[in-house]
Amino acid sequence: MTQRPSAKRSKPAPSAAIKFLDRDHSILAFNERVLDWARRPGVPLLERLRYLAIVSSNLDEFFEVRMAPHVNAMRANEQRGPCTVGSYRSISEKVQQLVTEQYAILNEQLLPQLEKRGIRIVAHAERSPAQRRAVREYFTREVQPLLMPVGLDPAHPFPQVANKTLNFIVRLSGKDAFGRENEIAIVKVPRALPRYVRLPVAKRSKQQHFVSISSLIRAHLSDLFPGRQVTEFSQFRVTRHSDLAVDEEEVKNLRTALRLGLQQRHYGEALRLEVSAGCSQYLSDFLLGQFGLPDEALYRVAGPVNLVRLNQLIDQIDMPALRFDRYRPGWPAQLTAGQSFFERLQQGDVLIHQPYESFDAVLAFLREAVEDPDVLAIKQTIYRTGAKSELMALLREAVRRGKEVTVVVELKARYDEEANIDYAERLESVGAQVVYGVVGLKTHAKMLLVIRREGKAMRRYAHLSTGNYNPWTARQYTDLSHLTADEALTKDIDHVFVHLASQNRLPRLNKVMIAPFHLHKGMLERLEAAAQAAARGRQARVVLKMNALTDEILCRSLAQASQAGVKIDAIVRGACILPAGVPGLTDNIQVRSIIGRLLEHSRVFYFKIGEHEELWLSSADWMNRNMLRRIELAWPVTDPSLRQRIIEECLDIYLADNQDAWLLQPDGRYVPADQMIAKPRGRKGPEPVSAQSMLMARHGSKG
Repeated sequence: MTQRPSAKRSKPAPSAAIKFLDRDHSILAFNERVLDWARRPGVPLLERLRYLAIVSSNLDEFFEVRMAPHVNAMRANEQRGPCTVGSYRSISEKVQQLVTEQYAILNEQLLPQLEKRGIRIVAHAERSPAQRRAVREYFTREVQPLLMPVGLDPAHPFPQVANKTLNFIVRLSGKDAFGRENEIAIVKVPRALPRYVRLPVAKRSKQQHFVSISSLIRAHLSDLFPGRQVTEFSQFRVTRHSDLAVDEEEVKNLRTALRLGLQQRHYGEALRLEVSAGCSQYLSDFLLGQFGLPDEALYRVAGPVNLVRLNQLIDQIDMPALRFDRYRPGWPAQLTAGQSFFERLQQGDVLIHQPYESFDAVLAFLREAVEDPDVLAIKQTIYRTGAKSELMALLREAVRRGKEVTVVVELKARYDEEANIDYAERLESVGAQVVYGVVGLKTHAKMLLVIRREGKAMRRYAHLSTGNYNPWTARQYTDLSHLTADEALTKDIDHVFVHLASQNRLPRLNKVMIAPFHLHKGMLERLEAAAQAAARGRQARVVLKMNALTDEILCRSLAQASQAGVKIDAIVRGACILPAGVPGLTDNIQVRSIIGRLLEHSRVFYFKIGEHEELWLSSADWMNRNMLRRIELAWPVTDPSLRQRIIEECLDIYLADNQDAWLLQPDGRYVPADQMIAKPRGRKGPEPVSAQSMLMARHGSKG
């Protein structure tokens, strides 16, 4: 494990004196780091556009999940507590800055550069006569039949506007068919309409021209109101609170309650209003009043109100040179194609580092288990599997082949509730035993257990993972899959499955730690042991890799360990409330975030206390919800070669990264690592290191 120079020992201060960083601002800072990839000239142009869309998607989720308490505090003029008028205004100011920067990058950098390559989003005034005819024909044939303009009056109140949908508000002059002067109308744009439509170009032209659905409708708004004049209009979009809340103690059938809740998700409390930059004050005030929103909730944007839909444009553009080179993951180095997984695991454990190595091997393991007549039972947790899941088809086939199949389906996986309900019903329909975990707790652990008859004995085989059983995210997220036939470890996993199904007390486990019972306490004990060792002058080192670090108790324990002299590195992709490098408090802590082509998702916890070394993999981030309100799993990697590989590929190489890494400062700012490197005058700086690029080169398919 790479050692970092130790900070000068300061006089320890009480850990209670730590002022934690604000979690919401830390989430927004993460999105600023993602947005940096949209600025980078070395990133292919369409990928820069995609990073812009990713930031918009992240901001949508931020509003849907985290903003309701702040908006309500603003409405109530709340001055005390974690959510206040001040917190709302502070967050709103930061988001406004971020959104302004997004559209500046789009309009000043990306669209002009795309135009130089013959790719244009053509505004109405710029369309040729042939393009105008094509747009009108398309509007008349495909769009107008689906639009239903609603003129507002006492009999036609403001319509229900669904979450994140595109709409138009129109101000009209003149009188309607009944002689009335109702001047406001609303036009809802169906989700089914494509957001970008390809336009015809001259023969033999290599140019690719498109029109946005908002521009297309704007050009023909008057067609929707014959006999009246459109005097003002604006596109608009409202973001609503979308976190489902179900009282599991009260409902008799969680699946039914969630399905009913899903019907209301699109019409939750309004939290943000986006309008065109040129929207009049009259129309924006009218909309704010309809949705009961404060002025700070208004976002005027210089372009389409939903940059997430840029993905539709990206997918239509035929220009491979403007995309990342296609990456083909290699077959896992420890596996031989065609070899039986059961035979291989009898020889020792196997590690798969995704997406550098192919997730197809995990599906192949399950497929072999389904087809093997000696396999009697399969047990699996399901959190997110994606649409049209081969994994689900394999589990259904296992039932058909007479195997005992138990599936723990987490119905409350955010934004996957509907898919998981459907999967649960389809599995039940063929006879699988489906359970929904434990009331009040999300089952976030990722486990697959296979029980096989071998001679007169039963043997267990397991797959444990830091990520989901989702083939799409397995190509985009970095995760670790661990295949094992270790008797003690697989026995523990079996106990966990029985616990989830029966809700009986867990017996004493041999190897794994489970939240909410052991994991939080186990991590605190290791941090305390490291602190005690350092205080006695022994070596103590902690390296953590995770998606988020927001649990205050663990953060205080990290600070106490730092004050005792423990060297701590935390590789935290997203939100982190623990300030690094604060004199007297966190001198020995360095926090870095890696933002790259792939989304960092693996959780690795390394402790070296004296001569004793431990390495744990987990499904859990160091967040209060993961430690105390979820079923999470952490398991040790005891095989020396696998442990060394994880240290090298998931920790050391990331600590050396100076291309995609950002270093957290005591005040909460993140600074690119290459700006923190001292470059002596007249001498070359260190060689550039990108952990993700190096691992892709190491493991990628050579075929």
